[in-house]
Amino acid sequence: MRVLCNLSLRASLLAVLIAVNLIAADPLAQRVTRKLDIIETGKAKPGSIYVFTTAELNAWARAKVPTVVAQGLREPRLELGANRATGYALVDFLKMREGAGEQTNWLISKLIQGEKAVKVTARIQSAKGRATVNLERVEIGGLAVSGSTLDFLIHTFFMPLYPNAKIGEPFELADQIDRIEITPAEARVYIKK
Repeated sequence: MRVLCNLSLRASLLAVLIAVNLIAADPLAQRVTRKLDIIETGKAKPGSIYVFTTAELNAWARAKVPTVVAQGLREPRLELGANRATGYALVDFLKMREGAGEQTNWLISKLIQGEKAVKVTARIQSAKGRATVNLERVEIGGLAVSGSTLDFLIHTFFMPLYPNAKIGEPFELADQIDRIEITPAEARVYIKK
């Protein structure tokens, strides 16, 4: 068990180092990081608008994913639409759980093992310092997932990574953000005046 923990720790550290190098090497990912730093540290000027292009967001996702998901997720890609975003990735749910140090019972492990193409489409509504993210469609291996199966996947794989995430219910944006708008070409973050 100790050997597995050490290997998992080393794999996690390697993933972080790779991601840091990817961010450092990719100027598009660096732009996103700089913009987020300005917004998150409260240094954004009132009334300003921060634009994140699809290319920037994809570069940032490729660099950031290995720092959040140690193993089991690769080739993340994002497409933007009118107040919608669709994320694509190749996912091995069992490896994701193992990378997070989670044990999975034998039956569930047999059901979820192996890499699958995952597609998630969400609609984002945002105004007056609040936002709501609603899942519109989730596909795994080309098959639509809904109901209790989707609830299980969200509870088991998404919520452990983002325990404060809200799906289908309004949440407060960071103090200075008024709204977020998404177009097919870019996402815009509007800072309160």
